[in-house]
Amino acid sequence: MFKNLKSDLPASIVVFFVALPLCLGIALASGAPLFSGLIAGIIGGIIVGLLSGSQIGVSGPAAGLAAIVLTAITALGGWENFLVAVVLGGAIQLLFGVLRLGIIGYYFPSSVIKGMLTGIGIIIILKQIPYFFGIDKNPEGDFAFLQVDGENTFTELLKTLNALLSGNFDKGATLIALIAMGILVLWSNVLSKKGKIFQLVQGPLVAVIAGIIFFLVTKGDSLGLGPEHLVSVPVPESLNDLKSQLAFPNFEVIARPDVLITGFTIALVASLETLLCVEATDKLDPHKRVTPTNRELLAQGTGNMISGLIGGLPITQVIVRSSANVQSGGQTKASAIIHGLFLLISVITIPQILNYIPLSVLAAVLFIVGYKLAKPSTFRAMYNGGWTQYVPFIVTVLGIVFTDLLKGIGLGLAVGIFVVLYKSFRNSHFLHKEGEDVDDGKIKMTLAEEVTFFNKGAILKELDNLPENSYLELDVRKTRYLDNDIIEILEDFATKAKERNIDIKLYSERGIVENPDSYIEFFKLNSKSA
Repeated sequence: MFKNLKSDLPASIVVFFVALPLCLGIALASGAPLFSGLIAGIIGGIIVGLLSGSQIGVSGPAAGLAAIVLTAITALGGWENFLVAVVLGGAIQLLFGVLRLGIIGYYFPSSVIKGMLTGIGIIIILKQIPYFFGIDKNPEGDFAFLQVDGENTFTELLKTLNALLSGNFDKGATLIALIAMGILVLWSNVLSKKGKIFQLVQGPLVAVIAGIIFFLVTKGDSLGLGPEHLVSVPVPESLNDLKSQLAFPNFEVIARPDVLITGFTIALVASLETLLCVEATDKLDPHKRVTPTNRELLAQGTGNMISGLIGGLPITQVIVRSSANVQSGGQTKASAIIHGLFLLISVITIPQILNYIPLSVLAAVLFIVGYKLAKPSTFRAMYNGGWTQYVPFIVTVLGIVFTDLLKGIGLGLAVGIFVVLYKSFRNSHFLHKEGEDVDDGKIKMTLAEEVTFFNKGAILKELDNLPENSYLELDVRKTRYLDNDIIEILEDFATKAKERNIDIKLYSERGIVENPDSYIEFFKLNSKSA
């Protein structure tokens, strides 16, 4: 697992810097103790990382669950009661894994998964623009269109634009963000090609160090950064103070129906988000490794149970951290595990130094992550793939940008299903007309390999449009499955054909039948279509 440490270690540092503010921001957006986000990040990195079969996926607290957590804490009567639901959710995920429900993740169209990645990339960029200029007060990790502070993504951008035009933005935050962006671009496009040292030491680490130095040097100056522009990690005064940050579930409420329902909701949403992320991350993997989804559910369930037992937020595999891992050269699960260790060690030993990191520098890091997920070339490739690829893709992108992750994917999936049904409707058969005069020519209909009730309308329409006194050759030699609904249509057509003087020749692997009296009997005898 640690044989690729020279690649995994630098990647883990980048993931650590991406995960740190997101853990805190998601906890704040969820109305939970800040330390609960760090607990979930640590458990997601170390425990889930060890148990997971994903080589490049990274787990932690997820923005997609923030609204559920925020509502549930109040509804269940407090944080300790909510933790019981987290533990139950983990147990239910373990059951999902045992029942092998991870296969659900394979039923999402590729166009929807690519739309998910692109939509997340756009959201990352849009949400980080205010932080880049030191303007936004909304918690990091709130990726929904409608924000917890009453604003939405675009009103926040409009506020940022007005602040820029009026000069009412933070000059220090903007300056260090521009410096960090310059370092990242220079490192990625120039220095990384100059020597191994520039590949081992990642640009984001240098940018963060530059941000810390900037904060210390400008402290008290006109360019100095206030605490609202910095990472805010809880700083324990002692070991006992650190222990007091932990919380434990109140199992006296475990039998309450609302607690059970919340636990099931957490399990369902967390499992779905994880499976989607697994599918998307596998597509980003340059080695195209396939994650065992049932094992992933078992790993996530274990992580959620442990997180709930010691006061952490619910956990899922998270696309922002996972994509940052891939883009930074992570090769194995060691990267996710080490990032969790970094979170643990830094919270215990150097929390004060972490609070010197400017949020605008981390915004610059996330800009690069977002751009790599939402490159213009992706839009061109999907457009060139035809409307059946582009429409579900663009609907997913817009759905994620204007609602949230799960709703956007749901919209894209609905459109994807419609496209599948439409293609099934169109591709159930092929109609070939021979001869210059249709009335005198032969008409050949070849049924597809599988013909279901979805194809009823198309086949019925074609059969009804056949002219009188024509000659139909019906070829089912390649058909492996023929739905009873279709057989009934053919049975009805046999009667209509006689009335309209249409001769029929039926081709099958069993031979040729002229004007069959009964298609039902014929297909019962035909074993491959029965």
